[in-house]
Amino acid sequence: MRRIVILGKTGSGKSSVANTIFGEPQFTVCHNSISGTSLCEAKTQSLNGGQITLIDTPGFFDTNTPEERLRPEIVQCITECSPGPHAFLIVLKLETFTKLEKKIIKQINKYFSEEVFNFATVVFTHGDDLQEGLKIKDFVSLNKHLRALVKKCGGRCHVIDNRYWNNLPGDPYRSNTHQVEEILKSVEEIVKANNGNCYTNEMLEKVEKMIQQEEELIAQSSGNMSKEEIRQEAKSRACDILNKAVGITTGVLLGALFGAAVAIGVDVVAAKTASIKAEAIRGVIATVLAPAPAATSGAAAGIAGIKVGPAALGVGAAAGAVVGAYKGYKAAEESETPWEAAKKTAESVRSTAKDVCSSVEAVRSSVEDAKRQVKKFSAEYQN
Repeated sequence: MRRIVILGKTGSGKSSVANTIFGEPQFTVCHNSISGTSLCEAKTQSLNGGQITLIDTPGFFDTNTPEERLRPEIVQCITECSPGPHAFLIVLKLETFTKLEKKIIKQINKYFSEEVFNFATVVFTHGDDLQEGLKIKDFVSLNKHLRALVKKCGGRCHVIDNRYWNNLPGDPYRSNTHQVEEILKSVEEIVKANNGNCYTNEMLEKVEKMIQQEEELIAQSSGNMSKEEIRQEAKSRACDILNKAVGITTGVLLGALFGAAVAIGVDVVAAKTASIKAEAIRGVIATVLAPAPAATSGAAAGIAGIKVGPAALGVGAAAGAVVGAYKGYKAAEESETPWEAAKKTAESVRSTAKDVCSSVEAVRSSVEDAKRQVKKFSAEYQN
C-alpha cells in the first residue's frame, strides 16, 4: 500500500492530477478556479500491481481560505494519511511565475520540515504550455525559486497535461501515460531512499494510535464489518473527535502535519505549556459553572473542557494536545452527568499537562547540560 498526499493551491489541478494517475475520474474536479477543491478526498485503487491511496487536499496554503473551513479538512487529511504518507506531490501550474506562486512556495517552506522534502516531488500541470523541445527541468532551471524548491525535493519534478496529453501521438515525453509512470517511479525511489518507511511524526503516530483504539472498540461489536470498513469507521470517529475537541489553529495543525516545529526557546515552551494547562483547566471550570441543560451529554461537557488556546506550539505540544483531547473525550463519554464529565475531563487535562511539563523539563535539563559542556570545552580550548 502506498499513500500519496497531493498538495497545491486552489486551481492548480490537484484533483485532475489524481484522476490522471488513476486513469479515470474518481475525484471531483471543479472548473471554477475561485473555489476549487474544498474537501479532502481519499480514494484507493490497484495500480502497477499494488494498492495506491491518493489523498486530494484543499488549498492548504491558500491565504484567503477561512480557518473554520480549512481546519476540519486538515484534521481529515491527518486521519486519512495515518500512520503517514509515503510521498507528497506538490502540484504547481506551469505558467509565468507570479507573486502568488512565490507566496505559495514561501508557505510550503514555512510549514515543511527539511525531512518532508525528502518525501516530496513537484508535479507541474498544463504541460501543453511547455515550449516545444524543452523538458520540465529546462523550464525549472529558468527560475531561481523553482530551482530551489525542486532541489529541496531531491531534483524530482514531472509534468502532465490533464487535457491534451491523454492520447497524444508522436512525442513520448508529452504523454500522460509516460509521465504517470515516471511519477510512480519517483514514489518508489522515495520509499527506497527512506528504507521502505513512510513519512511520520509524533502527531501522525498519536492519531494512528487513536484510530487503532477505535478499531478495537468497533471490532467488539462490528458484526459482519470487514477490516477495511472497521478501519474507515475508526478514522471517521477519530476525525469527529478531533474536530470537536481540538481548538488549535490551522497554522499549528499544518506545522504538526508537516513536522515543522515552531522555533521557540525552551523557556518560552515552558511558559506556553503552563498557559495551555491554565487555559484548559479554565475551560473545565467554565463548563462546571455554566448552566447545564438536561440534554447536555457527558461527552459534550468533556469536549467543552478540552480547549487548547491559539498558542505557538511545536509538533510535540500539538500531539500532546491531541492526546489530551482524546483522553478527555473518552473519559467524559463514559460519564453519566455533565458534572462527572467535567471532573473526569479535568483529571485527564491535569494528567496530560503534567506529562507535557515533565517532557519540557527534560528538554530544559538537556539544554542546560549541553550549555555546561560547551562552556567546559571552550575553557579547555582557551587554556
